[in-house]
Order: sequence, then structure tokens, then C-alpha cells
Amino acid sequence: MKQVIVTPNAPAAIGPYSQGIAAGQTVYVSGQLPIDPATGLIPEGIAAQTAQSLKNIQAILAQQEMTLANVVKTTVFLADINDFAEMNKVYGEYFAQPYPARSAVQVGKLPKDAPLEIECIAVK
Repeated sequence: MKQVIVTPNAPAAIGPYSQGIAAGQTVYVSGQLPIDPATGLIPEGIAAQTAQSLKNIQAILAQQEMTLANVVKTTVFLADINDFAEMNKVYGEYFAQPYPARSAVQVGKLPKDAPLEIECIAVK
């Protein structure tokens, strides 16, 4: 059984996918662009963009009464790997030890020309 997760506190899906899916005790959060759901805009700067993507993830997890402490794996997609250090600094402000497993890769292009996208898997 899978349950669709939807919240107005994160950007709506821009295609045929869900913001998140709960399957048993596991939640799969789709890649979150750094879009402010209140304005539809992407903030300036990789630090603010990283924070926004993580806030979007928090909003989706909250629908399942979960927090970033439940996250076991993240994937960070960067349009420019040179943004890694600044992204990593902000990322570290949102997660506490034990940190989730993580992959971070540079990609050719992201939807809406976003500079990054973050997805995660969380477990209750």
C-alpha cells in the first residue's frame, strides 16, 4: 500500500509525480527545488536555495508527523559542483548526528533552471 503525501506548504508537483509517497514506515520525498511555495520564486544564492529546498522537505515530512531526524538518505543534485561547500554548510545546519547517508552530484540541468534539488528517504 502506498499513500500520497500532499501539502500546500511545499511547491506543487510540476509533472506526473507526488510530493511524497508513504509506504509502510518509509517515506520517499520527491526532489525539492528551492521554490518558495508562498511566492513561487527561487530565492537568490545557494545558501538560501539550500535552506528553501530543506524547508520544503520538512513540510512534506510533517504531513507524516516526521522531521529531518527521520531522514536516512538524501541526494543533492547541483547544477554547479562549485556550490558544494556553501550548500554543505547550510545542509549541516539542518541535520544533526547521526547524519543521513548522502550523495551529491553535479547534473547538466535541473527543472526551472534551478541551481539545486534535494530528495530524501525517511523512516518512522
